[in-house]
Amino acid sequence: MSIPFPGALAAAIAIALPLPATPVAPGSHPTWRQPQAPLRIYGNTWYVGSRGLSAILVTSPRGHVLIDGTLPENAAMVEANIRSLGFRLHDVRVILDSHAHGDHAGALAAIARDSGATVRAPAAQARALRVGGRDPEDPQYGDAPLFPPIGHVQVIGDEATVHVGPLAIRAHPTPGHTPGSTTWSWTSCERGRCLHMVYADSLTPMAAGSYRFSDPDHPERLASFRRGIATLSILPCDILMTPHPEASRFWQRMTARALGHADALRDPDACRAYARLGGQMMDQRITVEREATP
Repeated sequence: MSIPFPGALAAAIAIALPLPATPVAPGSHPTWRQPQAPLRIYGNTWYVGSRGLSAILVTSPRGHVLIDGTLPENAAMVEANIRSLGFRLHDVRVILDSHAHGDHAGALAAIARDSGATVRAPAAQARALRVGGRDPEDPQYGDAPLFPPIGHVQVIGDEATVHVGPLAIRAHPTPGHTPGSTTWSWTSCERGRCLHMVYADSLTPMAAGSYRFSDPDHPERLASFRRGIATLSILPCDILMTPHPEASRFWQRMTARALGHADALRDPDACRAYARLGGQMMDQRITVEREATP
């Protein structure tokens, strides 16, 4: 059986990361399918996802990179958002992913087919992408939303830098939410000012069935999760983005910027705060698991 979070932690998640403590069907989140006009985040970084699920486009004169695609049924929406910004879909050269669940990787097969882009991923994530999320090593295996398998995924190193023209997007392994969870970072510049952009994957320790992060037979589960949190906590980070935009208060910050607070998106402490919350959630999860173990 799944172990639920206790009330205090569930309340914290509801405020900071509005996701349930156990996996749910995509249909219970209408904003995941809700159209959202695309917009510039900063410099050459653009939001092209739905209202409730991020898809990030990083552009250059020599080709673009798309990170995440949202749900399978949102593929046409994401493609239309890219075109409406004045970019050609066929100029998307590389597609990256945060983690291999249907709410983030769902549209990748269709967008890769339509654009001709190459999907690249570290080995653990590539394995899950090729089987449409049917990964027995995933803590949420059996409950997490599946998606169309991606036939060809080019494997990159866990800490590789993906280059497309002048773009350089760095992979940072942050496993835990899934074995292949990956955070991505790059630099975007606007009017001579360059900022560190971070697309941080989820740090929620969600699990299905009998999975335990504290299982003594699998010490690597907790160790790798904590290494990922530590990695994120020290990344240079001016603008934080997340696969679920509410997890980084993205829309609240965008609203503040629209109201005249020009620097509302920038918060050099955002990644550290996000990592701290991830660590707190994991600590609480481990306490609950150990109390529930006979």
